[in-house]
Amino acid sequence: MARAAKPTLAEAEAYLAKVCPVMRQAVKRHAPFPAATRPEHGPYEALCRSIVYQQLSGKAAATIYGRVLALYPRTKAPPPKKLIETPDETLRGAGLSRQKIAALKDLAQKRLDGVVPAAGAIEHLPDDEIVERLTAVRGVGRWTVEMYLIFTLGRPDVWPVDDLGVRKGAEKLFGQSFTPKTLAPFGDTYSPWRSAMAWHCWRATETVLPTEPAPLQK
Repeated sequence: MARAAKPTLAEAEAYLAKVCPVMRQAVKRHAPFPAATRPEHGPYEALCRSIVYQQLSGKAAATIYGRVLALYPRTKAPPPKKLIETPDETLRGAGLSRQKIAALKDLAQKRLDGVVPAAGAIEHLPDDEIVERLTAVRGVGRWTVEMYLIFTLGRPDVWPVDDLGVRKGAEKLFGQSFTPKTLAPFGDTYSPWRSAMAWHCWRATETVLPTEPAPLQK
């Protein structure tokens, strides 16, 4: 699958308004889709943080992640080889559960093996391949990768149908019920700008999103 062009605010918002009268009103009411990205966050770094933040409040997760990073001074994320070599007891002392330690070490090994690509390499991969590679990591689900695609890589045509906020937002905007199965084809009308469509669904229900440091994993 060929990689789509990155979105611009003008293109994404104008397209949604053109193809759908409901969205024409939504784009007037809501803050615009934030097409700006954080390319400095490579997949390994982003997923390290994501795994630590799973099932924790933002404050508690930030504290634990700070302790983990303190084990590896002057790094944005634990270096893969050093992380694998770190005794589990040391990581437990930083506040990580056994499940998260196993997930982090699996991520580190898959980075060393090349399954998880480098930041520069991932830019050239299509969405489907990125999802396949990153969800191969223990503890990383499709939702986490979709958020990475939208908010870090700036991919314009991601449609996270399993996200409750997207479904509830679509129901509120269009006055009908959706399941992931029915929401998937519904989004076809808004391709190639379904990331912006998802944004406006989130805005309709004021869903908190990972556009700032926050958990990337449900």
